[in-house]
Amino acid sequence: MKERFVGIFKAIGRFFVKLGNAIKRGVVCAARATGRFLANFWRSFRAFCGMIYSNKKAFAGAIILILFAFLAIFGRLIFPYDDKTSFADMYLKPSGEHWLGTDGMGRDLFDMIIHGTQDVMSIAIFTAFFTVGFGVLMGIISGYAGGWTDRIIGLISNVFMSLPQFPILLILSMFITIRDNFTLALILSVFSWPGLARSVRSQIMSLKERDFIQICSVMGVGRVHIIFTELLPNIMSFVAINFISSMKNAITASVGMMTLGIALFEPTNWGAIIVSARNSGAFAIPAARLCIIAPVVAIMLFQIGAILFSNGLDEAFNPRLRKN
Repeated sequence: MKERFVGIFKAIGRFFVKLGNAIKRGVVCAARATGRFLANFWRSFRAFCGMIYSNKKAFAGAIILILFAFLAIFGRLIFPYDDKTSFADMYLKPSGEHWLGTDGMGRDLFDMIIHGTQDVMSIAIFTAFFTVGFGVLMGIISGYAGGWTDRIIGLISNVFMSLPQFPILLILSMFITIRDNFTLALILSVFSWPGLARSVRSQIMSLKERDFIQICSVMGVGRVHIIFTELLPNIMSFVAINFISSMKNAITASVGMMTLGIALFEPTNWGAIIVSARNSGAFAIPAARLCIIAPVVAIMLFQIGAILFSNGLDEAFNPRLRKN
């Protein structure tokens, strides 16, 4: 009986020793894989930053976009916004206390612009994420699968592209209450993905006829590996450019929806500031014109940054444009 228990304990000991060695080997392999991934990521990131720095358009656009991102993240902490109204301070001129003056309710206009940057940027990022994610997915499936799948996706995209956006948005506003930026971005992306999907489809159809894709197919490589390892990396520059462009278009569309009263009215949103100034007769009051000029300039600056960055990326990734 004693020898039996000793044998059981030895077997348990050997099991835990083997388990410990297996865990140790797994941890070492995971650490090495993580190290290789971080090293490759760092090299790619440095190469990307070097490419951006060497292109004047991309560098200037990146500086502007980074500034807006910084204001969206830390602006509310650096410049706290007081939403109290004071009609005695309405339409004050710019001064040391109010850098851009005040609006028709006596609120600091500069703080409103800074405070609204986070909402505007979140709408832009969510819309670009939905548009690019769904558009690229549909484009890859349509271009790689072909056949009836391609025809069905093409038909759906053509239907969405032919729909009049403005009347549809007005109808949706009657049945859907836009209460947050997530819902607004989702609605904006519904009309934005078809064009991107068709562009991605054409690129995938061209790439899948290349020799390296044909070799992968002959070797029996799985479709998932071909799509995510061979095809997707070759269109990442195009995807990145369209992501920035989608952000630019989303801001313009969201401000327009806010101006028309379709989206939820947020007082610090740049579109809401324009609406409030227009309703207060800012066009006829010289002291109030800055309430319209300031948000319009903010929109224009972001648009310029997005255009410069996307054009710079196109030049940096496209060898033909780089030579020219």
